[in-house]
Amino acid sequence: MIRRKPEREEITGGAMDIKKEAILKAAGDLTENYDREELFMPKNGRSLPNRAVIIELVRDLRAVIFPGYFGEDTAARIFPEQFTAYLLNDYYDRLKYQVEIAFLYADQQLQKEKAEKRAEEICSSFFRKLPEVQRRLLKDVQAGFDGDPAAKSKEEIISSYPGLFAIYVYRLAHILYLDKVPYIPRIMTEYAHGRTGIDINPGAEIGDYFFIDHGTGVVIGETTEIGNNVKLYQGVTLGALSTRQGQQLADVKRHPTIRDNVTIYSNSTVLGGETVIGENTIIGGNTFITSSIPANTKVSAKSPELVIKQPKNTVSQAAVWDWEN
Repeated sequence: MIRRKPEREEITGGAMDIKKEAILKAAGDLTENYDREELFMPKNGRSLPNRAVIIELVRDLRAVIFPGYFGEDTAARIFPEQFTAYLLNDYYDRLKYQVEIAFLYADQQLQKEKAEKRAEEICSSFFRKLPEVQRRLLKDVQAGFDGDPAAKSKEEIISSYPGLFAIYVYRLAHILYLDKVPYIPRIMTEYAHGRTGIDINPGAEIGDYFFIDHGTGVVIGETTEIGNNVKLYQGVTLGALSTRQGQQLADVKRHPTIRDNVTIYSNSTVLGGETVIGENTIIGGNTFITSSIPANTKVSAKSPELVIKQPKNTVSQAAVWDWEN
């Protein structure tokens, strides 16, 4: 007995009906959500800053902060001042537009002329500060080279170290944060966070000769204060004791202060706005600190006792990872 195959048109038609019904139902329900929730569908035709444009700016600015490392052009060598001015003119216009729409979106009552004027002032200040940012980043490069025996050169640090990249992005974002630019500073630092695993809030205050070694898992909270010549290793958290009060803690000092010449080793946690780590202090790995530490101190966590059993003569392949008491 030969079974008749279903007609393709019948299958396609039935599937299309199911698809159509599902899409129309989802579209209707989503549209109702758009109408009910003010976060959706920006009002007055205003929109958030373009994340892709901001990330591109962060990347592009490296070409003027560290010339010769991230893009090469013969004009840069023949006419360095003119070429740099050409690049900065482009970057200025792109940033100014994003800052303007950020203000317009954050304040729906703000007039375009006022937002444009404020964006002009902020961008003028931002670009005037770039030479100082460059000088500070060179100190951070020196700190990385001095603090890492594995570093073969300063060029290696500039071109490949994730810690320096996160610091570079932070130093740019911090300028805009201080000028109270909405959205953009956090977009910048979250881009660095996603790329490096290093989470530096743009509001943190960080001094010169700062170095993050390895970097993955480092968290630096918004009201953290860090002095000069500070070195952090992977997994370090400079955080708040509690955030249960939520927005009531906004603008409150809730993260620690780290004085000059402090080293904090891997997986250590320092919490609290009243916690101060005194200068010239070394914090050992795996420590948990919620109170101040005086200057010139070494802090370490007592290591658990290791129990090492005598090796067996033979171990089966299946049991090689088994844990036995």
